Amino acid sequence: MSIFQKWRSIALDSARPILLAACAACIGLPASAAPAYRVELDAPRPLEGLLREFLDLFRFRERDDINDTQLNFMVATTPDQVGRLAATEGYFSPVTRVRVEDDAGTQVVHVSVDPGPRTRVSALNLDVTGSAPERSPEQVEALRSAWPMRLETPFRQETWADAKQGGLQVLQQERYAAARIAESEARILADKQQAELSVTYDSGPVFTLGNTEVEGTDRYPESIIRNVNPLRPGEEYRAERLLEFQRQILRTPYFSNAVVGIDNDPAKADLAPVMVRVTEFPTQQIRGGVGYTTDTGAHIDGLYSHYNLFGRAWVLNAQTRIEQRRQLGSLELALPPKPGAWVDSALASAERTTLEGVDLRTRRFGLRHSRNTDKRDTAYTIDYYRDQLTQLNGAPVPADVVVQPGTHQALVAGMGKTRRAVDNALNPRKGRIVSWQAGVAVKGLLTDQSFIRLYGRGREFLPIGKRDLVILRAEIGAVISKGGNAAIPASLLFRAGGTESVRGYGFQSIGNERNGTVYPTRYMATGGVEYIHWLNEQWGGAVFYDVGMASDRWRDRSLFHGVGVGARWRSPVGRVNVDLAYGIQESRLRPHLSLGVAF
Repeated sequence: MSIFQKWRSIALDSARPILLAACAACIGLPASAAPAYRVELDAPRPLEGLLREFLDLFRFRERDDINDTQLNFMVATTPDQVGRLAATEGYFSPVTRVRVEDDAGTQVVHVSVDPGPRTRVSALNLDVTGSAPERSPEQVEALRSAWPMRLETPFRQETWADAKQGGLQVLQQERYAAARIAESEARILADKQQAELSVTYDSGPVFTLGNTEVEGTDRYPESIIRNVNPLRPGEEYRAERLLEFQRQILRTPYFSNAVVGIDNDPAKADLAPVMVRVTEFPTQQIRGGVGYTTDTGAHIDGLYSHYNLFGRAWVLNAQTRIEQRRQLGSLELALPPKPGAWVDSALASAERTTLEGVDLRTRRFGLRHSRNTDKRDTAYTIDYYRDQLTQLNGAPVPADVVVQPGTHQALVAGMGKTRRAVDNALNPRKGRIVSWQAGVAVKGLLTDQSFIRLYGRGREFLPIGKRDLVILRAEIGAVISKGGNAAIPASLLFRAGGTESVRGYGFQSIGNERNGTVYPTRYMATGGVEYIHWLNEQWGGAVFYDVGMASDRWRDRSLFHGVGVGARWRSPVGRVNVDLAYGIQESRLRPHLSLGVAF
């Protein structure tokens, strides 16, 4: 129980005589008119907020049934209440003066508090017994280094309680699951304004992880959980590793909740069983939604999922998404995870986009062997693309446009990797994320033209001070082929522009532009820098600069620049960005709305 919870209990005990007096008045005496009163407080800032929240005079001042007896009782007990509250902030000898005046029929209670000198930490003794001093001296040193109440710092009851628990967590988070506070004492020398603090932690033994015990599986096989388990029997206990296991379970589509823990009985420290309790999703789900993006307009989408097809835990996802400038339908069939969390899946999709004078229809069929973890994603793929590109205005295609209208196909073998090293997956403040893909297609193998396709992107997050943030972004793509792009599926080529590319320009409006039509190109590169100033924990503002190009020939490249300002909101699912950008080459303002989820 915190000191404030204890004080609430004390305050309620103090209020009981008031309530009893009120009952007596109702039963045996005529009801008197409840006097209206107000409180004027003169106290230093460290105490003012605390007193306004917990003093009875403030807690009951809005009530209209307080009589003179009750008010007098609260006035009489105010110095004692102030003393107990001030002690939680390190003031053990406050002087409280209370006087009551009548102001045109309204009782005014003046409370003046002189807190006196503040008690400060004069001595500190932190001791750790058990296995930690010998086995993990660096962990003991981390406990001492992180301790917040140094010598000469003000003594606060809340800080004292938090400091003890914080030190305990340093031990409990790694190796010592049974760590406990063996002894603690805060010796207050009020006449000297000194606090002598002493804490002894018992780390207990080192815990190692044993076999996994699973509860809660009914619809889906227990092997799913065992196959995504990253833990190794015999490894030393770390709370973060158990959380990693939990996230791996929840990354699968089968479970809505998972609890992973161990028995922290010191007698079972060696090879402690890892206990997993899961809650399963229903076998089938239907989801839908509507929305709007500045890139492709309003949309409506639906998703049907079956998580136990043929009773074999095969996952079928059927999705439809209809946007103003893009339509998509897809079917995906995924097998349950194999050992090591590897998942095999097959995909079939059809997509149509009508952007910048180009009607592009893409059919794709693919196989995928992939694994996703907290820090790394890896995928090996074989995809067949069949694209049909049509020029919307029907005009003849200029001779210097490499990609040609028509139907083209390619069978692409590829791989991709993503590496995340950030402090927070949803709202990163420090670290980097890097992703790259490589693919190759050989003419004659369901392919019209041989080529190599390379693509990469990255983000760097640089904290500035306590709140501000700089984000550096870059992406680059290239299709390497001897025969130009004429027979390469257009969906494998590149255009730039839009919310996640170069703000200030339309979605995929930067490319090989001829007579109002923007054709996909062989090369693409974009980058940007963004500065975010957070006003509080949720809201902030940003300024940014983006630059990019998309061209069939490096020597003919033209850079497009965009600058702008925006608002930022830390939502429960990631950072929401609302931007207004100015495209310098087009001399035009454009709004951009996006959800900044780290890839």
